[in-house]
Amino acid sequence: MMRFFRSFGYAFRGLASGLQGQVNIFVMLGVAVVAVALGACYAISALEWALIVAMIGLVLSLELLNTAGEKLVDILSPQKDNRYGQVKDILAAAVLIASIAAAIVGGVIFAPRLLGS
Repeated sequence: MMRFFRSFGYAFRGLASGLQGQVNIFVMLGVAVVAVALGACYAISALEWALIVAMIGLVLSLELLNTAGEKLVDILSPQKDNRYGQVKDILAAAVLIASIAAAIVGGVIFAPRLLGS
C-alpha cells in the first residue's frame, strides 16, 4: 500500500519538474482558470462541466507529455538533427490539436452566454 501512495509523490515531483520553465503550461492554466470562473458564473450544466474538465485535463496532460518528449529528445540528441526536430514538432502538434478542440468546446459552451443569445 505504501508503494501506491509513494507513486503519488513521484507524480507530483514529475508535475513540478514539468512546470519548471514552461511558459505555455502557465498560459494554459490561466485559460483553465478563466473557463472554470465562467462556468461558475454562468452555472453551466453537469455535462458542460464534464466537457470543460475533460478538455482542461487533455490539454494539460498533452502539454506535460510534450515537455517530457522534448526533454527526452534533448537527452538523446544534444546535437541538431532534423529527425528529432520532427518528433518535437509532432508532439507540439498534438497539443495544438487538443487546444483547438478545447477552444471550440469552450466557444460552444460560453459564446451563447457571453453574446447574450
